Amino acid sequence: MDLNEKVVAITGGAQGLGLSMARAFAARGAKLALIDINNDVLERAKAELTEAGASVATFTTNVADEESVTQTFSAIIDTFGQLNGLINNAGITRDGLMLKVKDGKVVDKMALAQWQMVIDVNLTGVFLCGREAAARMIESGSEGVIVNISSISKAGNFGQTNYSAAKSGVAAMAVTWAKELARYGIRAGAIAPGFIATEMVMGMKPEALEKMAAGIPLKRLGQPDEIAQMAITIFENDYISGRVFEVDGGLRL
Repeated sequence: MDLNEKVVAITGGAQGLGLSMARAFAARGAKLALIDINNDVLERAKAELTEAGASVATFTTNVADEESVTQTFSAIIDTFGQLNGLINNAGITRDGLMLKVKDGKVVDKMALAQWQMVIDVNLTGVFLCGREAAARMIESGSEGVIVNISSISKAGNFGQTNYSAAKSGVAAMAVTWAKELARYGIRAGAIAPGFIATEMVMGMKPEALEKMAAGIPLKRLGQPDEIAQMAITIFENDYISGRVFEVDGGLRL
């Protein structure tokens, strides 16, 4: 896909990995539909990208709410007349052990609310956005690409029952959608980042960052623009579909 003048929606697109991808796609001439639950960060992102010459529209959306998502994707079509791409990036963490045990007794459990909040945003939200994006692509006769942001935690990670389950699910959805949507000219794929130097991660204590980097074969954290580069590759290579790309510095060899 030639990204120039194509319309790409990015959930969680106003900060972190989402904003990094927005910058990369804008540099290719794409028009951006930024989706986020926080209107303030959306406005800051829009100001930055617009100043750099990008065409940007923002949509304050709760991706876990079906009505909110449906309205947003209808509004994207009303604004741009088409939709060519979606990056499902929005996500949260609510980490914790499934069970905490002391002296052979269970003293705490992962709360259902702690599980459900992550599943609602990271899994159901991806489903809702993917469904509505694909519907708009088909109805507007647009070629399309959907990229789900998974994680290497999809293989299972200590203290992340909820997050790992969701990230495994979004990887599987991308493969499923690639099979189902190919007949309509829509490709799908996923990216599973390792430890990436986002603002949130870089706010950790230096000793924690050093320990994290030491466990990575390349001995450093990934950069947000390296994830953006992978997303660009999936979009621009028309023979990529149904694959999950781990971008992790060799952490899961």
